[in-house]
Amino acid sequence: MTLGRQAAAAGTIRAAATPRATRTAESRRAWLRALELTAPIATTPQRILPTVIEELAARLGAAPALLSEGECLSYRALAERVNRYAHWALERGIGIGDTVALFMPNRPEYLAAWLGITRVGGVVALLNTNLTGPALAHGLGLVAPRHIITAAELVEPLMTALGTRRDTPTVWVHGEGHDELPRLDRELERYSAAAPELTGRRPSLDDWALYIYTSGTTGLPKAARVSHFRLMQWSHWFAGLIGVQPADRMYDCLPMYHSVGGVVAPGAALVGGASVVLRDRFSARDFWREVVHWDCTLVQYIGELCRYLLHAEPTTFETEHRVRVCCGNGLRADVWAAFQQRFHIPRILEFYAATESNVSMFNVEGKPGAIGRIPPFLAHRDPMALVRWDPEREAPVRDADGRCIRCTTDEVGEALGKVDEAQAGRRFEGYTSADASELKILRGVFEPGDAWFRTGDLMRRDADEYYYFVDRIGDTFRWKGENVATSEVAEAICAFGGIREATVYGVSVPSADGRAGMAAVVLDANLDLPAFRAHLRERLPGYARPLFLRIRNTLDVTTTFKHAKQDLIRDGYDPAAVSDVVLFDHPELEAYVGLDAALYDRIQTGRIRL
Repeated sequence: MTLGRQAAAAGTIRAAATPRATRTAESRRAWLRALELTAPIATTPQRILPTVIEELAARLGAAPALLSEGECLSYRALAERVNRYAHWALERGIGIGDTVALFMPNRPEYLAAWLGITRVGGVVALLNTNLTGPALAHGLGLVAPRHIITAAELVEPLMTALGTRRDTPTVWVHGEGHDELPRLDRELERYSAAAPELTGRRPSLDDWALYIYTSGTTGLPKAARVSHFRLMQWSHWFAGLIGVQPADRMYDCLPMYHSVGGVVAPGAALVGGASVVLRDRFSARDFWREVVHWDCTLVQYIGELCRYLLHAEPTTFETEHRVRVCCGNGLRADVWAAFQQRFHIPRILEFYAATESNVSMFNVEGKPGAIGRIPPFLAHRDPMALVRWDPEREAPVRDADGRCIRCTTDEVGEALGKVDEAQAGRRFEGYTSADASELKILRGVFEPGDAWFRTGDLMRRDADEYYYFVDRIGDTFRWKGENVATSEVAEAICAFGGIREATVYGVSVPSADGRAGMAAVVLDANLDLPAFRAHLRERLPGYARPLFLRIRNTLDVTTTFKHAKQDLIRDGYDPAAVSDVVLFDHPELEAYVGLDAALYDRIQTGRIRL
């Protein structure tokens, strides 16, 4: 066993054996660090993240800041690049509130661009690089940019989306091959690397800095407004909770057009004086090799990334790393222990948050499966509530006085965060669309005139005040008079050997109330159907067990590793509509059987009682 592997294994053993009192003391220190780093933010309203980078450059100079296969920038080089973008923006007349769109894969240039433009007051829209055609055009239409900065390899989809619009913004390209467009990478060379002198009003914490788009899993994406305050709060808060040190290196393979990959991961590392390794996209095959190659000590994860790593072929690199913390959100309970044990991860910091949300919580203690808790000393600062949810009405339950009803221990409800415009951390900064913003606010919740942000997430809280994610509103469906949480069913399915991945959804069946459960699954091996059916009968109540199985080679996911279900729901269980094998849990045969046209017809005409 190598020294690296011995150290990692020892760290895992220490984590497992750490007494509760010690873990409590460690978590208190993490909370204290986060509070100490964020407390001064509001006292200096014109100290924003780009100016923090400038301060760090003066202190750290040649220390590495952003690392990648294509380019590496020291703190000094990053600050100089940021300044060149700031001068470029000033010469274009970009000031407070003017929008520039950024359409570029992960690379050091990405962070330098938006830091420089926001330094002078511009607002940068971080476009999803996977979007094309109408979806990309929609995203641009939401923010109406004056300029667009694009990587050369993305020019064609961008120009197609722009089409023949009369208000077409100026497009600037990074890279060769498009002589018809101005080359921003060359243009930047003529600008000074010194900090610009700003005249007039300087950007402050209350000004918008970024537009970050929602995933669009429940419709077209929305552009969430993100202030300079939130950028400062996110980066310093996570730096404190993780305990970032200058010797740390953060591995970031998440898309930089989202808040976690583009702000939380690099921001937390940089404000702590550490460095960030940027990879264009996640690769399960190369993940641990690169973590070892770059000598990373911190890893940022999201969604199903950890599950993909568990299903990857073993490699010697997976335990020869020096990772001390994996930080992220969406680590499912059925993956947590196996991930931590196989890869020798000493500490997992799971959290819950969303770009536009004023609700956040952190599982500093590392309790498997929990998304976090709000310690008593922060309850006044982060007021949230779980309220009873009616899936048939798709609305919170209200009492005779019209007020929402708080959930009891272990009762599932929607998470709400109280909106208080007087406190920066409690504001709802909303979207570019006023109508979309209003739909996220619930009013008259507990008293007349109060306003609460709707997370759209169903959770439960245990007796120890830990919160657990249950499902997204819209994913939960009703069958046999009961509510079915798709995430819990998927967890039970994936606990059966041979199933690599599963996503669960409800499908309409003629003459049946509610929606019947269906699961699309990806297999690692041949599925023992009788054993699988017996497994589900042990793990799930009858109403929650999927009636239909669809065997797939892959499952489509969003760039944040959320399963894309809309096409699956539209296809339903009609064997003629799909090329995949569809199975039916036949109530008379008490077995999963292949669903063919004749059996489908019997279900559709009600000749089989469900």
